Amino acid sequence: MNEQNYNLGFVFPGQGSQSVGMMSAMATVYPQIKHTFEQASAVLGLDLWNLVENGPEGDLNQTENTQPAMLAAGVAFWRVWCEQSTVRPAWMAGHSLGEYTALVCSGSIAFEDAVQLVAERGRLMQSAVPMGVGSMAAILGLQDHQVVNTCAEVANGEIVAAANFNAPGQVVIAGETAAVDRAIDALKALGAKRALKLPVSVPSHCRLMEAAADTLNDILQNINVEMPNVTLIHNADVKSHGSPEVIRNALKEQLFNPVRWVEGVKFMHEQGVSTFVECGPGKVLMGLNKRIAPDAAHMTIFDPDSLNSVLEQLNGC
Repeated sequence: MNEQNYNLGFVFPGQGSQSVGMMSAMATVYPQIKHTFEQASAVLGLDLWNLVENGPEGDLNQTENTQPAMLAAGVAFWRVWCEQSTVRPAWMAGHSLGEYTALVCSGSIAFEDAVQLVAERGRLMQSAVPMGVGSMAAILGLQDHQVVNTCAEVANGEIVAAANFNAPGQVVIAGETAAVDRAIDALKALGAKRALKLPVSVPSHCRLMEAAADTLNDILQNINVEMPNVTLIHNADVKSHGSPEVIRNALKEQLFNPVRWVEGVKFMHEQGVSTFVECGPGKVLMGLNKRIAPDAAHMTIFDPDSLNSVLEQLNGC
């Protein structure tokens, strides 16, 4: 019988954690990995496993491919966890795209529906802003309000704003390229330790995505959404929702509003989550979460060894 641990939160990574070969080690041990990718491939009409396993990297990094690849990866890791352990988290969240993974793993959206949904989300995002028109930049070493206020001061009628509040002193900004460049210069002058452009073509989580969000909302109306079987914290409003319509709206809002990751992790920690497990390729969220909630335990499942480590630590609790 499965046992829900009310002090345990699982979190799922988004774009940026992908890499060619990221599933190889797990797939050699757990058949569920390739089976999950085969399901996704059947939906997409694309050999997603071959793309993830062999690349090329440029194709994997195309937003419309990255999103279903990272969704399938997170769900595959979760399925393996469920096969190997009876322990279940009472809390879930996902960073940006990872929110869709959390919705699948919490029983809110069917995997096949989510695969089609995030592939379309990626295409909408890619087509919303022509190449070179938008950009994103990571800002390190300043307080959130300094970044927010500076973006407003240098916008000059263009769009630039905080897009991801990732950790204390780490904010990503997004918007029109010229405005982002002005913000970078102003934030450096203000004392930012680093202010660097990110190698992305899509300026996510800013108002340049509003048109894409409207179209995504139309698609969402045809997706069956159930109440999650855990408390799932959304990026856009740092709340959990039980109504399908409100969940759909949260996904729409997420596309052009900032990812409030710091607030989400803090909220879960304040509600009693003392252990956070990142479920999916990479260790990005574990690094962020350690800075947000330093007195919590932080783990990650990204290969067989890390899975075994987490199993050892949590199966007895």
